[in-house]
Amino acid sequence: MYSEKFTESIKAVEAAREANIAYEPARMTAKEKEDLLAAYHPDYRKDQFTNLVIGPNKGEKVPHELAEMLQAGSRIKAEDVDLTSPDYDVDVLVIGGGGAGSSAAIEAHEAGAKVMIVTKLRIGDANTMMAEGGIQAADKPNDSPAIHFLDAFGGGHFAAKRELLSKLVCDAPEAIQWLNELGVEFDKAADGTMITTHGGGTSRKRMHAAKDYSGAEIMRTLRDEVLNRGIPVVDFTSAIEIILDDKGNAAGAVLMNMETGDLLVAKAKCVIIATGGAGRMHYQGFPTSNHYGATADGLVLGYRVGAKLLYADTLQYHPTGAAFPEQIFGALVTEKVRSLGAKLVNRDGKVFMHPLETRDVAAASIIRECSDRGEGVDTGNGEAVWLDTPMIEKIGGEGTIEKRIPAMMRMFGKYGIDIRKEPILVYPTLHYQNGGLDISADCMTTNVENLFVAGEAVGGIHGRNRLMGNSLLDIIVFGRSAGKSAAAKAKDVEVGALTLGHIAKFEAERAAAGITGDEVSPKLLPDYTHHRSES
Repeated sequence: MYSEKFTESIKAVEAAREANIAYEPARMTAKEKEDLLAAYHPDYRKDQFTNLVIGPNKGEKVPHELAEMLQAGSRIKAEDVDLTSPDYDVDVLVIGGGGAGSSAAIEAHEAGAKVMIVTKLRIGDANTMMAEGGIQAADKPNDSPAIHFLDAFGGGHFAAKRELLSKLVCDAPEAIQWLNELGVEFDKAADGTMITTHGGGTSRKRMHAAKDYSGAEIMRTLRDEVLNRGIPVVDFTSAIEIILDDKGNAAGAVLMNMETGDLLVAKAKCVIIATGGAGRMHYQGFPTSNHYGATADGLVLGYRVGAKLLYADTLQYHPTGAAFPEQIFGALVTEKVRSLGAKLVNRDGKVFMHPLETRDVAAASIIRECSDRGEGVDTGNGEAVWLDTPMIEKIGGEGTIEKRIPAMMRMFGKYGIDIRKEPILVYPTLHYQNGGLDISADCMTTNVENLFVAGEAVGGIHGRNRLMGNSLLDIIVFGRSAGKSAAAKAKDVEVGALTLGHIAKFEAERAAAGITGDEVSPKLLPDYTHHRSES
């Protein structure tokens, strides 16, 4: 139960509920959205970014925390590693054990390649597992990939690489079919038709879900397929450097055992980076919905060997992260809660935005409500707004919440909050890495041969903002594509002499730019020790 300090505000929310259910606020104009984002979205805070001084994106801005990692020194020196007798020798090396990495490995294996997954935690320890709301695909009679494209292109501020977004939406129906055939338990009507709903920024109901644990269901299925195929998985082992050959092509990776620190060498004809996101970098001090290992490692690995980044200055702050109780601060409150009818209201019970605006607009609206307008609720750990979840059962009938979003009901129920009867407090949480490594339609980086990328480590698929449900989609579409492309490419690759010469070149570039810090990267895991020492 909420404490007495919230009682007055909750009463205002309850008093306004019936009227709010019927109230449909107008959507913002394009100009209103632009002005709102410029004033309140974290991506527009100039003091939180810096220009890179070395590397292929020299002169471009990125968050301070990411710049430190991109321009940090290597964890090793070339002489620390014996490249003459690799510990592993494969056709395709997949770095990352989430949805993108698993999809890539499955398709590479299906194509006959000798493939191996290396992951710094366990297979399935990934943002895929944390995804809740669903996966988009235009597979209903009133929809089409063209309409899906328009929704996503506009939602991403018309900045997506067209060839990548086209691939995403055109391959989406087949991706759903593939997952369904692998055994994903999607929500279906009695006749077997898949149930679909709206998401923020969608003009059609194309969100396919498995209740509100869609990502976990997809990851379970992909993991089982990887293990059933006998694909080797080296877990608790992180890639800390990409290995090139004497032709400058990707040819493997230096691996570090996370428990012992021992170094290993994996030689490969092609390498796939599928390392996921960056929420645990905690840009601008934001909480995050991401899993423990989301520290932008793939961006660092690619950047140090010369792969370019695209839109690395843009992140997605999910508008509804849990703001209370403190034990789940920053945890994702799926957008599906709003697609089922719950609306965002301020401390006085007033609806202050359309419930299905795009995520960046919704996040900026909440920040504005809590800052300039002073209409937030003081949680004791910052300001927040209400997400009026009891609306769902008023609209859909008793039992809708337990049937459609049981994970949300359980998460808050652990702390005595019954979301069927009480609203919940939310505030934006760092959720998704919009930017990443620049790739072509075959998933290979634009300037490092034989280095492929899939999933959240890619930049350009979604432009500068991602619509709900398109991340679970992109890990499948581009994971599968990367696996197929890498397996096909590997058939014609003759790996040259292995080298780590790029480490010394990068160090020389650091010195020439006057970078003298002793930071090393990739980060691998977040460091929360200072929080413990202060408590």
